[in-house]
Amino acid sequence: MKKIIKSLSEWLVIIVIAFILSIVIRTFIIDTRIVPTGSMLPTIQLQDRLIVDRLFYKFDKIERGDIIVFEATENSDEELDLVKRVIGLPGEKVQIKNGKVYINDKPLYEPYIKEPPDYEYGPVTVPADSYFMLGDNRTASKDSHIWGFLPEYKILGKVWIRYWPIDKVGALTPAPENYFVEVDE
Repeated sequence: MKKIIKSLSEWLVIIVIAFILSIVIRTFIIDTRIVPTGSMLPTIQLQDRLIVDRLFYKFDKIERGDIIVFEATENSDEELDLVKRVIGLPGEKVQIKNGKVYINDKPLYEPYIKEPPDYEYGPVTVPADSYFMLGDNRTASKDSHIWGFLPEYKILGKVWIRYWPIDKVGALTPAPENYFVEVDE
């Protein structure tokens, strides 16, 4: 009987440690997300599963083109965390006109979007410690052009890789190296 109790207590300790490690890892290091909307089409499909870096991105700066997960802002009328692309950085002027996004009056090169935006926005200047976020499916995304800037403290992590569906496992298509190549106006 003592042998059974000892064995059960060992298993209980292992389960408790595994549970605690799981919570720590998901809270501070990596997390997973299932994409519930089409706001990031064509880059991210509905029901794609993503691994989110919650720790290491903090040692690097957030850059234009990064796809991040963040808590919904108060103005967004959303309850779930959101996934969008960083477009405007702190201190930059952002404007959307004639189907193009302009950063500091230069048109942004965006080969990753589904279709050009069909709305006008700005010009506005992104406040310090904030970002301007857009979905790649510009005409169907509720993003910064609707709810405003994303405060840095709301950022939960940077999307690292897609792990489902199996045929699309890997890093997401990177943003272009040069965002300001010459484009036809």
